[in-house]
Amino acid sequence: MPKSLRKIFASVASKVSKNSSSGAPLPELATLKKLAVPPRCVPSRSPTTTGAAAKPAKASPTVSSQVLARLKEAASKNSKASLPSAEDSAVEISRAISSILHGNNDAAGQSSAEPMLKKILDLPWFSNMSHAGTAQWRKDVSRGRKQKYKFKNTESYHFTKLMRMCASKLGTESTLEFFGKLGRETGIKEYNALIKLCIGRARYSAEEDSLVQIHRAYQLFLSMRERGFQIDEESYAPFLMYLIDMKMTQEFEHFSKFFKDENPGSCFRIGYFEMLLWIRVGDEDKIWELCSSLGIGRNEENYSLAESYLLAFCESDRKEELLKLLEVLDISKISSFNHVATIFKSLGRTQLQKFAEKFILELKTTGAGEENISSFIYDYATSIPNLPVEDTISEFNNLHQKLEVIPSTASFDKLITLCCKLSKVDAALDVADRMCQSCSNVSIESFHPILHACEQCCEPNMVHPIYLVMWRHNLKPKGDTFKSMISLCMKLKDFEGAYNLLTDAEEMNEMPTAGMYNAIMAGYFRQKNNCGALMVLKQMEDANIKPDSETFSYLISNCESEKDIGKYREEMQRAGLQVTKHVYMALINAYANFGNFKMAKEIALDRDIPNKFLNEIKSVLVSALSSNGQISDALRIYDEIKQAGCSLEPKAVISLIEHLRTEGELDRLLQLLEELNDSSSWFDGCSRIALYCIQYNIADAAVKLLKQLQKKDESSTYIVIDQIFSQIWETESTNLNIGLELLRAVKEELDLHPSRTSLDFLLSTCAKVKDSQHAWFIWSEYSNAGLPYNVLTFLRMYQALLASGECKAAKKMLKEIEEEDPHVRSIIKSCKMKYRRTISENEDRN
Repeated sequence: MPKSLRKIFASVASKVSKNSSSGAPLPELATLKKLAVPPRCVPSRSPTTTGAAAKPAKASPTVSSQVLARLKEAASKNSKASLPSAEDSAVEISRAISSILHGNNDAAGQSSAEPMLKKILDLPWFSNMSHAGTAQWRKDVSRGRKQKYKFKNTESYHFTKLMRMCASKLGTESTLEFFGKLGRETGIKEYNALIKLCIGRARYSAEEDSLVQIHRAYQLFLSMRERGFQIDEESYAPFLMYLIDMKMTQEFEHFSKFFKDENPGSCFRIGYFEMLLWIRVGDEDKIWELCSSLGIGRNEENYSLAESYLLAFCESDRKEELLKLLEVLDISKISSFNHVATIFKSLGRTQLQKFAEKFILELKTTGAGEENISSFIYDYATSIPNLPVEDTISEFNNLHQKLEVIPSTASFDKLITLCCKLSKVDAALDVADRMCQSCSNVSIESFHPILHACEQCCEPNMVHPIYLVMWRHNLKPKGDTFKSMISLCMKLKDFEGAYNLLTDAEEMNEMPTAGMYNAIMAGYFRQKNNCGALMVLKQMEDANIKPDSETFSYLISNCESEKDIGKYREEMQRAGLQVTKHVYMALINAYANFGNFKMAKEIALDRDIPNKFLNEIKSVLVSALSSNGQISDALRIYDEIKQAGCSLEPKAVISLIEHLRTEGELDRLLQLLEELNDSSSWFDGCSRIALYCIQYNIADAAVKLLKQLQKKDESSTYIVIDQIFSQIWETESTNLNIGLELLRAVKEELDLHPSRTSLDFLLSTCAKVKDSQHAWFIWSEYSNAGLPYNVLTFLRMYQALLASGECKAAKKMLKEIEEEDPHVRSIIKSCKMKYRRTISENEDRN
């Protein structure tokens, strides 16, 4: 009977669990030999196999016994750590393989994937057929699997994910055995994935645990040697960089010797890492010793070593040593253009323009190619520190002109991308205009980053200047270009301009597409003009352009009744259109908006949803439920997603944080905050939770969150602090005490000066609660923060004094206010009207 994949998982995981519980030490070289792939699973390696070394494997490692003993000791102590149960490991890894074989992002915990998962697990991977028929059987099975699955043996995201899971559940050694039992040969990419995993874990582990990971990585290197693989830079570089970052000089010296012995051709590149190490630990004597040992010009080997040292100095911007080597090195003899680019970037950071110009001229005479030279000029100009983007462009242009180099379209494109990343759309357009003047082979795609930046930076008004530059240089926009420009016109509410672009597209023989009409339709829907959007649908019909899935996603999202949702679903089905991710999302939001939460949940459970989209779609369901008051259901689905080993999309997390406003939910909110990885989402979530803390008078938690914000972005922390003081003032049951406590924490714990906005809100809060004593305290804080009093400050203080019944002090404050401005007079009059009773009572007493 053939073995199933599940049995293989369970057997390997069981073996690991037994070894772990018995406290057996991690396997050494002898054990790793046993982990070699069985002969019946893997064809014999021929002498010409890619990646295998022709020489026989060496008999013993060259790492010193002292270093090895330290690593073994740590590994043996760690060997008793518990691992997951065999069955759990088997199921989880099987699901991961199911996901990868289907080309999906997440398959864990998805009920719709269970039937297919069972088929995969029961798939026979080995056979008892005769050896004569094995070759043809393998060809047939391979052809069948290629038709069914999208499996690539590369170090892609999916493959790395599988390797990580296997190593986590089984350990690195048993992972090799596991892939061997699958009939898959363990190659260099598999080894590199496992080595990187060990290094990644070591970086986030305590010292003893990190030594265990180093030991495991070393075992993998030994296994590579036993298998006849050459240990090249891609394998050893992450390992050596970790030792450098941790300043582990003894380990570095021994392991670098090991790598040199295994691959003598790596000596020069390892010299680069060696120099980086001594720079990192600040050992000037070692740096001088290595530099003094160079004999540049004597032979090619010394020249290669000098190049490696030069690159290390470039990475570290060691200007003094860099200058000495630059004086004697021939830039044209640098081994690769990537290394030359590194040198020019360092010249920019150290502002060594003289050398940059000298090397450009030398490269011109050696025929390096103008496109490459232009790229080096870009590397230099964009690396100069503290240079505004306009000055960077000027430096780029001036160097090309001075050195008589024609700028390449590739360099211009990189400069455009840089401007767009910095939200400098007008500067990007200037670069594009200059490119069109200088180059004859400009592609319309060069303008796409600019159009995208206009969308991101909310600068739709730039669409007309962009189109003008295209028209002036006779560039013909494509369908996607027209769609982007139409979309920008609609954001400007320039309906005429959008329709003119449709006409221009026809005149340029670029037939209007559904996407172009969709952009107009989306614009009408943004304006809540459903009649206009439906008019566009009629125009598409008149132009014989069939609606696509995007069209229906807009229509469904903006349905005026639940009946319309069903109508559009039927029309899509009749047209034979695919239900895309965006259509599923539109259906969920539409049903939720009409209160049909049962149907919204059913859509998310549709078995036809591709697994790679399921996590996104469930996240939309969470957002739709939470924003429509179904916070309990939203949290339940969130918990299910977490239990399945998946994560919620940032927008859904923010939606949960926004709508989870009941008291006593701080722990849950902090748990949600941990889900956010990108900085912008985390900042948004953190600021919302800080406001929640203020709402329920949890000052200490708010201060802790502000400290976290400050570490990431101090300037943005001021914005959140202003929002907090604003909320204190707006709250119906105003709590001045928490505002004062927060003010103290801002000054003493965060060591920040309160902004004028924060103090203004606090002063207004004092007026609201009629507390003149604290109003005088806040008044003094303006001076302490170095903020001069302005007319609004005087008006707020005048109001606070009137509200507190201190009419005499209010009169004195009124004399400080210039009443020439009519708005100021209006505010004073309003204050007197509001507090006229207090004023009258005060006058009666006097």
